[in-house]
Amino acid sequence: KKFATDRRTVLLESAGTPVAATSLQVADDPCRVLLSSTGLLARTATEDLPPTDPDAKRVKHDVIVSVVAATQRGDVGAVTSAGRLLRIAVIDLPQLPDTASVPNLAGGAPLSEFLSLEADETVVCLTTLEEASQGLALGTLQGVVKRVVPDYPANKDELEVITLKDGDRIVGATELRTGEEDLVFITSDAQLLRYPASQVRPQGRPAGGMAGVKLTAGAEVLSFTAVDPAAEAVVFTVAGSTGTLDPAGTSAKLTPFDQYPRKGRATGGVRCQRFLKGEDVLILAWAGASPARAAQKNGTPVELPEIDPRRDGSGTPLPKPVEVLAGPAS
Repeated sequence: KKFATDRRTVLLESAGTPVAATSLQVADDPCRVLLSSTGLLARTATEDLPPTDPDAKRVKHDVIVSVVAATQRGDVGAVTSAGRLLRIAVIDLPQLPDTASVPNLAGGAPLSEFLSLEADETVVCLTTLEEASQGLALGTLQGVVKRVVPDYPANKDELEVITLKDGDRIVGATELRTGEEDLVFITSDAQLLRYPASQVRPQGRPAGGMAGVKLTAGAEVLSFTAVDPAAEAVVFTVAGSTGTLDPAGTSAKLTPFDQYPRKGRATGGVRCQRFLKGEDVLILAWAGASPARAAQKNGTPVELPEIDPRRDGSGTPLPKPVEVLAGPAS
């Protein structure tokens, strides 16, 4: 009642045998914690992940949206759309078998087994809890950006990483690896804005962030990511019609990231897709490292269109609806 935290170890009891904590029987070796697009969590047996093979056969639950380095008996954080950071004990997660290719999370466990989320709250990324980290970068629906100073007290299982305004929520978050990444906003009116992370001053956890992208009337942020400007990366966008829930008949475009110029923070960006007749809004957008992987909401793989070098060209019809994307798991 005092701490409201479930026991993290399993107690074994038998005649004449002392009670033992199973977590202490596991070596604190390096590993990776993975989150799939379908909300499944798992840990690997080792620190290394096989390289992504773009020609490998796709399987269900193979889109990994977040990967963090950890240790078998350590903790990681889950950042939610409500601006919360929730602590997860790595030892509680199912361990994936070693594979020769990038793992899929069919053997993972759902987030609901480890976290209590509100009805409209989702997990947007995983993060380490190391003070030596470059910290989190956050982007919100209303165009706010924030770099969070890594300050995660070990005695707290829930922390606030941003103070959100009414009606706002985090649409994208990532742990920076070098601090030299470009931060990328893509808005519903097909504007893409990228600028160096160095243009955003790190703030403490309670701060509310600063203006990240200038939004036109009625527009909102669809995607926020951090991209290594030295790596090969792509931008994927899907156009549709306002008020249309069924994605059938929409058009999509895959474009090299280097076609989009850098601009200053809090500006309006450049157009990333030209709308066809009947289209007036982007319904999905993402920028990140190549090769990109796409899937439906249930984790079924979807093939992406061919690369289109035109920065503001129009899209081509999709054979199947795409609902989630991610770059290589690393």
